[in-house]
Amino acid sequence: MGNKSSIYLSAAESTAAILAVNLCYIMATIFDDDLIGFRWKVTWLVANTAAIPATYFITRHTSTRSLHIDKIMQKALVASGIHALFFFALLSFLNSWIHDRSFYLWFYSAMCIIMPLNLISTRLIIKRIRRSGCNSSSVVIIGTGATAQRLREEMLSDPGYGYTFKGFFSDDKNCDNADDCIGTIECLDKFLSNTHIDEIYFTLSAEDHETLHRVVAIADARLIQVYVVPPISRYAGKVNDLGSIGNVPFLSIRANPLKSVVNRAIKKVSDIIGATIFLLISPIAFVTISIIIKLTSPGPILFRQKRTGYLGKEFTCYKFRTMYVNTLSDSTPTRRDDPRITPIGHILRRTSLDELPQFINVLLGDMSIVGPRPHMISQTDDYTKLIDRYMIRHLIKPGITGWAQINGYRGLTEELWKMEKRVEHDVWYMENWTPILDLKIIVLTARNLLKPDNNVF
Repeated sequence: MGNKSSIYLSAAESTAAILAVNLCYIMATIFDDDLIGFRWKVTWLVANTAAIPATYFITRHTSTRSLHIDKIMQKALVASGIHALFFFALLSFLNSWIHDRSFYLWFYSAMCIIMPLNLISTRLIIKRIRRSGCNSSSVVIIGTGATAQRLREEMLSDPGYGYTFKGFFSDDKNCDNADDCIGTIECLDKFLSNTHIDEIYFTLSAEDHETLHRVVAIADARLIQVYVVPPISRYAGKVNDLGSIGNVPFLSIRANPLKSVVNRAIKKVSDIIGATIFLLISPIAFVTISIIIKLTSPGPILFRQKRTGYLGKEFTCYKFRTMYVNTLSDSTPTRRDDPRITPIGHILRRTSLDELPQFINVLLGDMSIVGPRPHMISQTDDYTKLIDRYMIRHLIKPGITGWAQINGYRGLTEELWKMEKRVEHDVWYMENWTPILDLKIIVLTARNLLKPDNNVF
């Protein structure tokens, strides 16, 4: 019961991984002048032998249709580690250490870049091929309910998935409640005898053992793969992890790529490097703004306020002070034409320069450069009661800028629907995080700073 899509993808990813190993080896040898004779060939052969377990890991658990860049990057980095483990073990066994340390440093530094790029490029090429109609899978869906309808929408949302949807099969006596319904399950065997189908998706209750057994028996007789789609997808935004307790499988209903240790490390390192570079090149701006604030209004230069952070924990958020000192800062959000705002405060807020001290929060580990904006404690208390998914945004660290902000949901939220849209964007960001998405948000934030925004004052 082979799956041609997974076979082609596994072959393509294996080729990409082996090419990456050889390309990195060639790049590393540029800096090594001692590679002559037979022993060079032995080392090269060992490097390719070590690629076998690394390639096996890459192709073992492959999502044949979806492009999850964060998971591909994570898989590529782990595969690089597996390669290093086997490479060094084999070199020790053969006593074939002919390179100096710089070779291995260059080799694996290059691999941590080339391997992910090769695998991502391979997926993008395959998606382009699928959009042209090749490497597609013909599918039918058992069931016509909400799960089945959503599954069809997802399948057809991107031609790069490579699905050719043939229709639904209903467990009812008729198909009047769904478009594209071919017939009842009793018609399935006859339909499959006349139509080529690669995959069957079962969206009825898995507890309906009799129906599931019948569908699987029909599919097995025709060497067709059956997938069971849990009804949890009706309300889960994006199913993430598949796990098991003993022999009982379970699904996580809340996707969060930043649960991964590798992804968290990537984001943490990026935050530290980005914040450090920014703080090193911006002392003139800090000093200038500080002097202007001190000269134009009495009070401290920095404004410190408790905000809701990661996992709902409170932290002290730093900003340049843009208001006259008052007792309402922690309980009353800023409003349009707010008399508390100083003249220089209007400029700082419109240009977002008042947020610059939050790079200190990034170095302290309270915030990230990109993430949901942190809200006042009083706002968290209020919106938790009004918006169902509000607290979900605290499953990741708050940020200086975010997906909601670059999509126009920043500044004043006079109506509840605006905060609902902001939360919706924050949750989407959390469930779809990738390093590339962070980079995109940073670039768009810089561009948006040049545009006037009526919600910011």
